[in-house]
Amino acid sequence: MEKAGSSKDGVSKNKDVGWGQEGDEHNCVLSTRLVPGDLNIVIHLLLQMARECFDIRYSVSPDFSMLLSRVRLASTTVRFVHSLICSSSRSFMDLKALLSSLNDFASLSFAESWDNVGLLVEPSPPHTVSTLFLTNDLTEEVMEEALQKKADLILSYHPPIFRPMKRITWKSWKERLVIRALENRVGIYSPHTAYDAAPQGVNHWLAKGLGVCTSRPIHPSKAPDYPTEGTHKVEFSVTNDEDLDKVISAVKGIPGVSVTSFSARTDDEEQTQLNLNCTQQALMQVVAFLSQNRQLYQKTEILSLEKPLLLHTGMGRLCTLDESVSLETMIERIKKHLKLSHVRLALGVGKTRESPVKVVALCAGSGSSVLQGTEADLYLTGEMSHHDVLDAASQGINVILCEHSNTERGFLSDLRDMLAAHLENKINIILSETDRDPLHVV
Repeated sequence: MEKAGSSKDGVSKNKDVGWGQEGDEHNCVLSTRLVPGDLNIVIHLLLQMARECFDIRYSVSPDFSMLLSRVRLASTTVRFVHSLICSSSRSFMDLKALLSSLNDFASLSFAESWDNVGLLVEPSPPHTVSTLFLTNDLTEEVMEEALQKKADLILSYHPPIFRPMKRITWKSWKERLVIRALENRVGIYSPHTAYDAAPQGVNHWLAKGLGVCTSRPIHPSKAPDYPTEGTHKVEFSVTNDEDLDKVISAVKGIPGVSVTSFSARTDDEEQTQLNLNCTQQALMQVVAFLSQNRQLYQKTEILSLEKPLLLHTGMGRLCTLDESVSLETMIERIKKHLKLSHVRLALGVGKTRESPVKVVALCAGSGSSVLQGTEADLYLTGEMSHHDVLDAASQGINVILCEHSNTERGFLSDLRDMLAAHLENKINIILSETDRDPLHVV
């Protein structure tokens, strides 16, 4: 067996190649994937082998057994080349191209600032992906499954690397994950809160189990960039034409400033209103210039620009049902959607299981910080602290807890279908069968 990645002839192998098959010492069994550039090298070598097999002009006394052996080897060569061609024509994507497509599907800019998202483990380039493996949590058991299923990239919803690692050894399970991934040339990618916030993401999926409703993000996401180059707007007016020319000339000379002007009449006096769009750095120079003219400075207004909110994007969802249902009915709907036999329930003060539910605030995973202060009949999340549950119940809000990853994992089935369509079925996408919530009701 020749280990992955090694080659005497410069041909890179992503998986092991087994040589030899019972009953024929010349046969070979291929179980490898080649990057496109490798195929030309291999075909050249094998065609050269074939020519040598049939070129017997230089043999002094070729006998039948030698000729038969060469014919067998040539036949094997043809089968080998055919296998290589079939293998290389299988669907795959370059890792960089795949990452770009994943970001187009749900931008990593949606993620919370504290999160650790994106490509966490990268094999040495070039790296092609034929099989994308989806899991909610990447445990050692799940890693073993991914390797058995020949995954090239693991999409783990939760990032297995979150806190900084000072060393990579065999002592801790998360370090072992990194070692095994690199040894087997498997990448690890995590979207986490980017998928929480995405319009078609985890919280959107969780809301689908409530029944017909309208929903909006509890905490809307902001666009990654300002609508203009600047972060601030500076407004002031100039009455004297001579001053106007000097002011416009001066501010236009400051890098990061764009100027617009229009005429206005104030108190029967003709004025020119100047609007400056400034970057943070340019703002300091503009203020320094205006402060030299007391009359201008006193008329100046400085506005801080906000990044625009993104529609249908953000953390949590506030869902308003088209028709109220009893809390009991809502419990059954949630259990069916999440495929759970049990959930944890805290009744709000003065509420019963027959109390009506019209508004549901939800957040997949751990929702305390997202749900806190939101007015609703019901909070739905994976987990909340004891005291946060008490606070919600004291306000008459019912709370349903389903355990952390139980409110997330079911999304992966929808994700598989959405990614298959988004990636135009270029790669194989499979779900983990061993991934599960670590907590069980016993």
